[in-house]
Amino acid sequence: MKTYRIDHTQLEEQMSLKPAAMAIGYFDGIHIGHSKVIQTAKDIADQKGMESAVMTFDPHPSVVLGRERTEKDYITPIKDKETLIGKMGIDRLYIVTFSKAFASLTPQQFVDEFIIGLNVKHVIAGFDFSFGKKGEGTMETLPFHSRGKFEQTVVEKVSIEGEKVSSTLIRSLIEGGQVGDVPTYLGRRYQIRGTVIHGDNRGHTIGFPTANIQLSDTYKLPKTGVYAVRMEVNGEWYDGVCNVGYKPTFRDQQPDKPSVEVHLFSFDATIYGEEVTVEWCENIRSEQKFSSIDELKEQIARDVETAKRILQNS
Repeated sequence: MKTYRIDHTQLEEQMSLKPAAMAIGYFDGIHIGHSKVIQTAKDIADQKGMESAVMTFDPHPSVVLGRERTEKDYITPIKDKETLIGKMGIDRLYIVTFSKAFASLTPQQFVDEFIIGLNVKHVIAGFDFSFGKKGEGTMETLPFHSRGKFEQTVVEKVSIEGEKVSSTLIRSLIEGGQVGDVPTYLGRRYQIRGTVIHGDNRGHTIGFPTANIQLSDTYKLPKTGVYAVRMEVNGEWYDGVCNVGYKPTFRDQQPDKPSVEVHLFSFDATIYGEEVTVEWCENIRSEQKFSSIDELKEQIARDVETAKRILQNS
């Protein structure tokens, strides 16, 4: 897959591209609804002998436009989004810089520059996709803006048991710690990536050594608590238990950000500096403050057994 990072001042370089069928959307999460849009674009491209393409935007529009709901963390940061789209067999990925200048384009300017100008012959998007200044362009107005130079396919909403699949729903599940419910809508378990860094070594001293994870990007973290997880280290997956939180047993003052610490079962290796992936399987309990170290150790031992049972059955 060829990735193009572009803004509306660079499009003259793209004019020699082959005809394409292109899916357009923000696609945070690449959930099963998004996957349907992208797969539809690939299927149409294959049927018509075109290249397949996806257009997405970075950063989130609300960050640039200063709306009340500002997305500062993501289900799939842009690097993960690029990886997931690449695995779907797409030929081209356009990552468009979302700026105030871009947001001020009229719907017709957007179509002329970012669809017709990129030699796109078929556009595929969700029913609620909007474009151009103030979102005035919609899938209903797109045929008018097309100038007869491309076709369009609208992908209707995807629902499961009456619930619309959306990034907002998935974010709320993650925020609520309901990571076990996420795969129903995301199509896979939620994952984050990061690097193992040095911590305070308390885990070693109490018999449960942990890998302290420094996130590699601005991921949406589950709420504080203890989780059954799997973690990938050097291409191998290991079962474990993870604490997301502020370690109130050891601290009177809450830090600015929660820590992510993973204890792996049957694992004994030094992995400082290694890049790892944490996969969230199930919430076990909320984070709590214990009256003694012994009480904490007893609870962690119970958490480990609970996590093992969960992971054996998942």
